[in-house]
Amino acid sequence: MPSTLPLGDPAPADGLLPASAADGAAGRDFGVYLHVPFCRVRCGYCDFNTYTATELRGVSQSDYAGHAVREVEFAARALEASGLPARPVSTVFFGGGTPTLLPPGDLGAMLGAVRDAWGLAPGAEVTTEANPDSVDADDLRRLADAGFTRVSFGMQSAVPHVLATLERTHDPERIPLVVEWARQAGLQVSLDLIYGTPGESLADWERSLDTALACAPDHLSAYALIVEPGTKLARQIRSGQVAEPDDDLEADMYELADARLAAAGYGWYEVSNWAKDDAHRSRHNLSYWLGHDWWGVGPGAHSHVGGVRWWNVKHPAAYAQRVLAGESPAAGRETLDAETRRVERVLLLTRIRDGLSVAELEASGRTAVAGLIADGLVDAKAALAGSVVLTLRGRLLADAVVRRLLPEDESSVLS
Repeated sequence: MPSTLPLGDPAPADGLLPASAADGAAGRDFGVYLHVPFCRVRCGYCDFNTYTATELRGVSQSDYAGHAVREVEFAARALEASGLPARPVSTVFFGGGTPTLLPPGDLGAMLGAVRDAWGLAPGAEVTTEANPDSVDADDLRRLADAGFTRVSFGMQSAVPHVLATLERTHDPERIPLVVEWARQAGLQVSLDLIYGTPGESLADWERSLDTALACAPDHLSAYALIVEPGTKLARQIRSGQVAEPDDDLEADMYELADARLAAAGYGWYEVSNWAKDDAHRSRHNLSYWLGHDWWGVGPGAHSHVGGVRWWNVKHPAAYAQRVLAGESPAAGRETLDAETRRVERVLLLTRIRDGLSVAELEASGRTAVAGLIADGLVDAKAALAGSVVLTLRGRLLADAVVRRLLPEDESSVLS
């Protein structure tokens, strides 16, 4: 089942933000995330807030776009009433779940609501996730016509037995087809891969990389499989049905991916993400790492505006009840204190290639940089220029690097 929501303070029904949010939002880009919580089947490794048809008690999938539009309209009113400056939307991201289980017209209506509420900045990036078996050429053309600029396909692997372990339903031979259809529609293409699946060999992973690179996507993400508590995969590992992922093998897989992608002309810009060039980076995901503002629409979606973070109720039925009543769907929220914001900034900026300014570190962190260089975890040339940038080895040990950069009392919050 999906993971639980965090604890927090009660969220007001009117959605108003504290006065501090207006100051905190100054100079920040604004994005919108729209969560579509539907899947045909639940993959055994997934703990995202998603629901299959049999789990949608008290609500219809066909009504969902209307509910999301209601929240967008509510969000625009709440931000204005909170004194937040009107900002055009720089990036829009439809995630899930499988957003493309909804008809292109529904996704277009949701995007239209965002455009009507705030306007889109010139050159705005508009992405949807999609499974390879959830779209055809006509769907992709209709999405492009509606204003989408980019599609991220959940490829995960090109090896049938790996896909079977992950319980992914698509045929790997469909990947080149959907990539070509997306290109014909004028969409940028990203491919998402997962490595470290139980039973996956280094040769299997190499085959997946070769298949992905043969499609020449604009962007590629590669994530190590995380066994989340409460998932079917976690139960299978606990009972001995499948082996636990091997950390050393995962490190070998990451190094292979980085080498193969670099040789093909892709540059890493975040620990798990590579792009053909700066223009093809995921600007929406970069906005998270840079600490910009976004409103998250949908059940379980998280938002962050001006140093205030909140999260919506999880089940689509509870969500629908709130938005139809004109109330905030937020289940709880927190106002980030200075220490939390500082820790998160170190945690996030060290993950990206542009790095973290050494000047932002406390004295103990600045002192730690020399040792991290000596250990081969931080790039010496970048550090001399004033930035903490991870080496390849440092990317494999990113969490350990962050702990050494933070004062002991702050690094404990990462445990």
